[in-house]
Amino acid sequence: MNRNLTLEAARLTEFSALNASRFMGRGDEDLCYRSADEAMWKILEKMDIDGEVIIGAANRDSYLFDGRKVGNGEGAEVELAVKPLEGKRTCATGGHNSISVVAIGVPNTFLKVPPCLMHKIAVGPECRGVVDINQPPEINIQRVARAKGKYIEDITVCILDRDVNTELVSDIRRIGARIRYITDGDISGAISTSVEDSSIDMLLGIGGAKECVIAAAALKCLGGDLQAKVYYKDYFEKKVAEDLGRGNADKIYRIRDLIKKDDVLLSVTGITDGVLLPGVQYFSGGAKTKSIVIRHHTHTVRFIDAIHRFDYKPVF
Repeated sequence: MNRNLTLEAARLTEFSALNASRFMGRGDEDLCYRSADEAMWKILEKMDIDGEVIIGAANRDSYLFDGRKVGNGEGAEVELAVKPLEGKRTCATGGHNSISVVAIGVPNTFLKVPPCLMHKIAVGPECRGVVDINQPPEINIQRVARAKGKYIEDITVCILDRDVNTELVSDIRRIGARIRYITDGDISGAISTSVEDSSIDMLLGIGGAKECVIAAAALKCLGGDLQAKVYYKDYFEKKVAEDLGRGNADKIYRIRDLIKKDDVLLSVTGITDGVLLPGVQYFSGGAKTKSIVIRHHTHTVRFIDAIHRFDYKPVF
């Protein structure tokens, strides 16, 4: 892919973040999401790409739904995994950890997944190859602690605050590791495991499958590790798992299964303060954004601090 897409990816997430952040704390989740979704679409429809959204919204009321064609058709053929606003509830309530994220790859990069749930385990580069999603959390936490040269009591596990993760939380508390709860946004939790100086050592628990694919793109670029299995509790959900796993409902998905090509890049911009990035900060006449842009081809990680002057931009 053209390296200029790296900057274009940052523009996509910055524009979405600026629009969504305008409605932070107003209590309207749909308004926050629609603002980010429309903003990202406005840039995408003019970009010099021949693109298709592979991982997007399941609802066609959104601008960026699964299968949506994007770009002006004059540039490189690419596919996208997008989340204009990850954590719409936290953005609407003024909470922590909402981000805008986009991953761009060459054709046939991203595994197409339905809007189901997945068990996930994610770790950073120093723990690559030491975890096993089929092992109990006690074993995996011990392995991570050993790989990082830490006591178990010093390991911080990021977990999505959902009822479905209640039993896992009890297990981790019994083991003695620390827990970082996040209301939404387990993409940022997974990425944080592989960012230098992060307080997050690993991510565990059940969350969205589409978010898992985007997190896998980031960890592929950063050299981290991720494993996932479809979560099912009834016949319908098991059938979804079997269809995705070609008859194997308990298939383990690794990064190479979720991200099938090497030419991929990813951009993340903070909307509200979180475990990975600070949120949008406003000043008189403008705002500041903080983004991370990662490219697998060169393993380059860019931290981009941008100042946006509204006198020279569209009104957000």
